[in-house]
Amino acid sequence: MRDDQAQQVWSVDVAAPLQAVVDDPACPPLLRQALAGVLSWQARNETPLWRTLAAPRLAPQWVASLLALGTTLVVDGEEVPLAVGGRFPRPARRAGQASHALRIRVGGLRWGEAHVARTPADEPIVAAVAVVEMAGNVVQAARVALTGVWPEPVRLAQAVAQLVGAPLDDERIRAVAAAVEQEVAPKGDFLGGREYRRAMAGVLTRRALEQCREG
Repeated sequence: MRDDQAQQVWSVDVAAPLQAVVDDPACPPLLRQALAGVLSWQARNETPLWRTLAAPRLAPQWVASLLALGTTLVVDGEEVPLAVGGRFPRPARRAGQASHALRIRVGGLRWGEAHVARTPADEPIVAAVAVVEMAGNVVQAARVALTGVWPEPVRLAQAVAQLVGAPLDDERIRAVAAAVEQEVAPKGDFLGGREYRRAMAGVLTRRALEQCREG
């Protein structure tokens, strides 16, 4: 792992265990918080990063944080958008170099996270992770990733693009939260019905974006 201070980008070998990510001083607080929550020390040591990309149900809040940060994947020198789920082959090493790595922005961003769970120790029923890039008081980029409200474990909400080019004020935050509530497609279970999860998607999106506004 290395921290490129000039570009404010952190490069992480996907073969590294999750615990190595937590232990690295360059790890953004958002990612450390996501990994140090419901995952045990043993699970973090036994799970390589690449496995969470192939099976995001293993650590959905961590994957949501990666997506919200706009993380990209470098494969043999070529940088591509991060995709999760599906087939993600175990990366090989060539001449001591990582063949797969994540590039993660570590500076100049505001972030917020909100979730609901049965107890503080439980995995969230629904969670929202928001990351916003500002230029003065105008939003330059915004992403909100949610868990517990899609057919898949985690996905970015498209409605958040409405924030770009405008101030991050109460009116726009409420409008985007309402749009996200309509966009999600939750499935109910014993932890929460469809309408509960849909309502929480809106509430948690608003709370996460409010944290971004507060800096």
